[in-house]
Amino acid sequence: MRDDELLTVVDVMARLKVGRSTVYDLIHTRRLRSVAIGRCRRIPASALHDFISGQSERAA
Repeated sequence: MRDDELLTVVDVMARLKVGRSTVYDLIHTRRLRSVAIGRCRRIPASALHDFISGQSERAA
């Protein structure tokens, strides 16, 4: 995964093994950064990495 790669909501769902509403909730609550391109929502790979790292730190 490249840091400049843009992921779809479906990509993030698969990587986190969660549902669509969970991903949109993370975006809506600003726990997962995203960008809008027209009507599409994309998540930078670096944002997903930051989210996962943050969750790991909280669990430790």
